[in-house]
Amino acid sequence: MTAVQGVDQAYWYILGISVLLLLAITVVMVYFVIRYRRSRHPVAADIRDNYKLEIVWTIIPTLIALSMFYVGWTSYVGLRTVPEDAMEVEVIGQMFSWIFVYDNDKESENELVVPQGRAIKLNISSIDVLHSFYLPAFRVKVDAVKGMPTYAWFYADEVGEYDIQCTEYCGVDHSAMVGTMRIVPAETFALWLDE
Repeated sequence: MTAVQGVDQAYWYILGISVLLLLAITVVMVYFVIRYRRSRHPVAADIRDNYKLEIVWTIIPTLIALSMFYVGWTSYVGLRTVPEDAMEVEVIGQMFSWIFVYDNDKESENELVVPQGRAIKLNISSIDVLHSFYLPAFRVKVDAVKGMPTYAWFYADEVGEYDIQCTEYCGVDHSAMVGTMRIVPAETFALWLDE
């Protein structure tokens, strides 16, 4: 499973549980409003000290929360566990552009080019203020903080062009701090890298 699939799985699992709980609580609420309305029960019943009920409504939500945590945690671990054969690219945020530096010291500005079929590790940092590198198509969003290098990774599976954005307000031209990632066939990438 790729990191993208893990994030999507966690999202849909948590959304599904939330919708089911919403529907179940609404159905029970409507049932209680009709069944125990004042015209049928003018004197309210006291249900204190029902230990079985208290245990059930403590254990079930705990199990639901733990299952959501587990799915989210496995997704997070997938985002942080970089394959050993990943190609590394330095990503440097600066006002107001992204600089990409490759192993052979080739640099590009606001254009990340990677080969298809490879895991890509992005070593992210900033040389001035706080930025946030965001690659929405691959569920990658990492803050770029001066003096605090970090990383993210993704699997470049489909040839195409994808948006790169800065999602942390970094100054007056923040909205112009956009870029493009191009996934190209390996042969095309090799030619581009040697230019």
